[in-house]
Amino acid sequence: MALQSPDLELIEAARSIIRERFKPNFHHVGAALRTQSGQIFAAVHLEANVGRIAVCAEAIALGMAAATGDTNVESIAAVDRNGNVVSPCGMCRELISDYSPDARVIVPGKGSAEVLSIRDLLPQKYIRNET
Repeated sequence: MALQSPDLELIEAARSIIRERFKPNFHHVGAALRTQSGQIFAAVHLEANVGRIAVCAEAIALGMAAATGDTNVESIAAVDRNGNVVSPCGMCRELISDYSPDARVIVPGKGSAEVLSIRDLLPQKYIRNET
């Protein structure tokens, strides 16, 4: 799916937050999401000396949205510290899908960024079977 003006706005919000908050060895990715209500939440990822406890920018942006009670994500984008669009990792795909199974995700494409459904990025999603 081709990018629309609101998608470009999200990419710019992600670029802006990583430009403003970049700290070597601590913040390498910026993310921005827009909820169905139109709110935009932007965050940087948190690196740690113990790598396995790093927290992705997408997860932090979703947490910021959750703190306001607004987790119905319409679209989300992430960029590296150079402003290049990056695809969400597997854990972030799970989080996005858990909270917003109809979310649109801006990912790198052939030549430029493109939009995919989170369902396309996470086919055959694990669903907890509660009995």
